[in-house]
Amino acid sequence: MDVSVAFPTALDSHENIALAEELGYARAWLYDTPQNSPDVWMCLALAAERTSRIGLGPGVLVPSLRHPMVNAAATAMLVAMAPGRVEVAFGTGFSGRRAMGYRGIPWSFMARYIRAYRGLLRGDVVEWEGAQMQMMHPAGHAPARPIDVPVLISALGPKGAEVTRELADGLYATLQLPDFAREFARVSYLAWGTVLDEGEDPTAERARLAGGPGTALAWHGAYEFGGQEAVAGLPGGNAWNEVVSRTPQDRRHIAVHTGHCVELNEADRAAWESGGSTLMEPTTLSGTAEQVRGKLDDLAERGVTEIVYQPCGPDVRRELERFLDVASRSAAGVGG
Repeated sequence: MDVSVAFPTALDSHENIALAEELGYARAWLYDTPQNSPDVWMCLALAAERTSRIGLGPGVLVPSLRHPMVNAAATAMLVAMAPGRVEVAFGTGFSGRRAMGYRGIPWSFMARYIRAYRGLLRGDVVEWEGAQMQMMHPAGHAPARPIDVPVLISALGPKGAEVTRELADGLYATLQLPDFAREFARVSYLAWGTVLDEGEDPTAERARLAGGPGTALAWHGAYEFGGQEAVAGLPGGNAWNEVVSRTPQDRRHIAVHTGHCVELNEADRAAWESGGSTLMEPTTLSGTAEQVRGKLDDLAERGVTEIVYQPCGPDVRRELERFLDVASRSAAGVGG
């Protein structure tokens, strides 16, 4: 199992990716969340200029945010800057769309989009929105077609699994690992957490800053997929609901997703302080070094071939070093 890293796309992402390469991480993924972040392709290009080995890719792209030609052209540019290092993952928009008030895209749209995107990279003439089009980039404007880039798809349910089987080179999972993951030879799993120091209190400030944002996904995910009733069933859920309910329904998604994957927002902090901190260890990769190793071994046994770790908190180097050290000592045989 390889160990890779993910970052919320930020102005310093290229610096963090260079650090991850220095430490030995296999790949770096950046989020496609324009409501929270600068452009993912621009930040990946900056990272390509500052690195020489580490794999690079957007994880995950939300198809509705860009025309397939735009993503194909951006992919081609990154391939030119980082040959042999690029992979691309797509998703329906858990935060990339929901944080702007939309639902996830239909899987039928995803399938049409991936077919068009991959066809463009092959150099085919494809149909999109009733028009015929092709990558016409002359020499010096993009690599020659075909451009072969592995494509992963983030899926949790049967419709997503069907599209992934047909059109992708592997599965990119997060929040939970679906039962069908074992069907795929390539399974990347995005996770959060922090390795606790010996005897460290998991509710202490350092642990909250480093492990809290990943913990908050329990409330965010419960809300998006089950509503406030589902959140109420979680530790700290009632406190979380109380804060979120102060925001009008048509703007509630803003209250939910503020600080997503970066820091605890007002509702998250209320939940954390009302018993929600107990969710950190069971819902993330947080724990002692021994506990984290056990979680990684379990994921490997369930079919994960790449663990994608997102560090949080003010000390990124500490989080990256501690996690990689633990992962390298796991029975899963993590490689970089």
